[in-house]
Amino acid sequence: MLLDTPVRLGVQLQPQHSPYGAFRDAVRRLEDMGVDILFNWDHFFPLTGDPDGLHFESWTMLAAWAEQTERVEFGALVNCNSYRNADLQADMARTIDHISAKGGTGRFILGTGAGWFERDYDEYGYEFGTPGTRLKDLAEGMDRIEARWAKLVPPPTREIPVMIGGKGEQKTLRIVAKHADIWHSFVHPEEIAHKVGVIDAWGERDGHDTSQLIISNELQRRDESVADDLFDAGTRLFTLGFQGPDWDFARVQQWLDWRDAKNGTL
Repeated sequence: MLLDTPVRLGVQLQPQHSPYGAFRDAVRRLEDMGVDILFNWDHFFPLTGDPDGLHFESWTMLAAWAEQTERVEFGALVNCNSYRNADLQADMARTIDHISAKGGTGRFILGTGAGWFERDYDEYGYEFGTPGTRLKDLAEGMDRIEARWAKLVPPPTREIPVMIGGKGEQKTLRIVAKHADIWHSFVHPEEIAHKVGVIDAWGERDGHDTSQLIISNELQRRDESVADDLFDAGTRLFTLGFQGPDWDFARVQQWLDWRDAKNGTL
């Protein structure tokens, strides 16, 4: 895993229970504050609160962020591989990458996973299957995405970073070892070394270099002492869930200050 990279703070704007104008304003303010990465999530209905409340679609929102922002990286935490043809996902990612480039390189991160929220599948007409079939589809989908990126004209402006979420050792972490630049999970600090060992073992077995993998974890319901332990265990990307419309920007600033203090120790 990569330890000499700066600590970064990602904020996940949960795309629920707020009018779109509130998200536009929050994105602008968070970028100005110095947040490193902005995320949403890829669902079709709220995950908390009123299950039929306000909610917006992930990729359309990300394309708007690509045009609106100037500096911050962005993506879904995480995209659901099941909802869109893999080659289409590659093309969408490449297009959003170019929208965000603005004379330089793009800022899009492809965060992706196998999917889990059954209501999305049922109401939008996708086959839910089993965890095993969804992970098989994710593995095949990532192969197709990478192959399509090599064929697109024009190609992406950079090698689009891939973030894969999950912790299953037999399937998910093998996909991480093959495809991911960033591994995201909710595991506790004391679990990270073992999970990274599993990723490295899969990489060695299958012939993939995992030495540059960035470890990502979440800050929700965690205090600074736990974040310190995650940092000591090798985590370098920390993500904070953010619920509107009454955004708690002071909380984000607290974590930005913590990030800056940690970077002063590297």
